[in-house]
Amino acid sequence: MKFDREQSAGYLTNWAARLFAREIDRRLAAIGVSSGHMPVFFALGGGVALPQKDLARIAAIEQPTMAATLARMERDGLILRKPDPADGRSALVSLTPAAMQKAKAVREAVAAINIRALGGLSAAQRKAFLRMLRTVIAAFDNANEKDA
Repeated sequence: MKFDREQSAGYLTNWAARLFAREIDRRLAAIGVSSGHMPVFFALGGGVALPQKDLARIAAIEQPTMAATLARMERDGLILRKPDPADGRSALVSLTPAAMQKAKAVREAVAAINIRALGGLSAAQRKAFLRMLRTVIAAFDNANEKDA
């Protein structure tokens, strides 16, 4: 049986994700942020401080990947780590004031890319598309919880 990538949800989703990341990286490069930083910006953009473990869970990123991302962001002056008063073995991660100023530009870049990507869809189609994506994500999340 011949593989038809045009009929593969996985292939098309991966392709779309790569295109999203490329476009967002182009827009964010000017402000010193990459698409890999976005889950941290979204989780901490409201000014909260969270332990790395919670950040990894919220961002749905493995702990080693989150640790590497946070190390790069700390090196670049985007995050601060402070001892967690509730857990002496843990640190709370927050965005630096400079990163908080960049958070608005991150949100604007993401919004512009989403408008561009979904511009060919009607409002009803956009709503249905996003609902279907959440359903697909939930199917994987539920399967992963059962496997754990």
